[in-house]
Amino acid sequence: MKTFITEDFLLYNDTARELYHGTAKDLPIIDYHNHLNDEEILQDKNYDNLSQIWLGGDHYKWRALRANGIDESYITGDKSDYEKFLAWGKTVPNTFGNPLYHWTHLELLRYFGIDEVFNEESAPAIWEEANRKLATPEFSVRSLLKKDNVEFIGTTDDPTDDLANHIALAKEDLSYKVSPSFRPDKGLGIEKEDFTEWVEKLGRVTGAEIETYDAFLQALAQRVDYFDQHGCRSSDHGINVLYYEQASKEEVSAIFSKRLKGENLSEKEMDQYRTYTLLTLGELYADKGWAMQLHISPLRNNNTRMFNQLGPDSGFDSIGDPLVAEKLSRILDELEKNGKLPRTILYSLNAKDYDVLAAMAGNFQNAEVPGKVQFGTAWWFNDTIDGMEDQMKTLANIGLISNFIGMLTDSRSFLSFSRHEYFRRILCNLLGTWVEEGKVPRDMELLRKYVRGICYENAKRYFSI
Repeated sequence: MKTFITEDFLLYNDTARELYHGTAKDLPIIDYHNHLNDEEILQDKNYDNLSQIWLGGDHYKWRALRANGIDESYITGDKSDYEKFLAWGKTVPNTFGNPLYHWTHLELLRYFGIDEVFNEESAPAIWEEANRKLATPEFSVRSLLKKDNVEFIGTTDDPTDDLANHIALAKEDLSYKVSPSFRPDKGLGIEKEDFTEWVEKLGRVTGAEIETYDAFLQALAQRVDYFDQHGCRSSDHGINVLYYEQASKEEVSAIFSKRLKGENLSEKEMDQYRTYTLLTLGELYADKGWAMQLHISPLRNNNTRMFNQLGPDSGFDSIGDPLVAEKLSRILDELEKNGKLPRTILYSLNAKDYDVLAAMAGNFQNAEVPGKVQFGTAWWFNDTIDGMEDQMKTLANIGLISNFIGMLTDSRSFLSFSRHEYFRRILCNLLGTWVEEGKVPRDMELLRKYVRGICYENAKRYFSI
């Protein structure tokens, strides 16, 4: 059976169709936040089969498989790649309304030219055809990125990473830029069991004995310099629950020393440490002209038994429900008071915070760059048609959608760039609907400017690409 994805998929009016086909469709892609493997780009890897490139590490699909009653052996266990693929074929027909249904068929069509509905019956033939193509040079990782018209990739990297792959990639004549992003979560996670181990690793990387908080901050600053020298344009912070607790440097130094000695810390002490360290990092980012991404409100590792079995990022995270407004305001304001607020992107996994983030962003705009503080795109569980529309409508209601920096994949898969097409179709349909409803004029020149900006030009300017 042929798929439902026509040329006008998700485009429900003439204005939407004209905007997508005439403007959005062929714009380059700036994917400023993802979890792609830079080593695989350097190696120009060819995947052995569709299961490896499609299901490996994809906890979105893992959750759907579990929800469909598939045994864990077919998800993260010891079943063969083909058996896992067939399990996905059994599951996909049950995903109506979930973006995975659309993404699955978009990826088959756009990358492999397979215009068939994916299910148990079609899976074996699709497996054979896709695998034949994956073995060819046209389906190496670099070829896929070129095919997708990717211009910029922002990976996610620990401060202790030597960036060897990025350094090697920078020497090659690529049609796209692969840039590291600074993710210091382990340096802020003072409550974690592996915190002191990470501090020791940071010391080895920087050639320093980190026995004091001053030495720790100096080591972090050194790594910021190092990342900046190798093309970094943004940091990224995963924050389950926002914190803000004032403290002097002397107080935080004492807290840091207690932790290195293995002493227990109170919640207040941990928040004091996190707050002072995040503010210090924010000032460093501002000095470098980086963007600071704050990913707020996931509730991680809910299933202890499965966490002990599989570890983190295995599909057992969900939406948290903390209060964010007051503490977020204090963090941003403290940096702003010192003239050190970097370009900042605010994401929340909880859609109840959309109005809060959109309104908060408006408190800290200035002439430095349009949309300096961004209400970031719909993220993770909100990465749906309704979620994307709600995020953009909220931004338009409270701020300026014209300066929105648009979509990112947040993905580990080299087939995920079709999600930019998905977003672009949704955006064009939203603008077209506003025209059809008489909410905005059918000024095609102005509408095309919105589309070019949101899909490409705003991010290019924001990240100085």
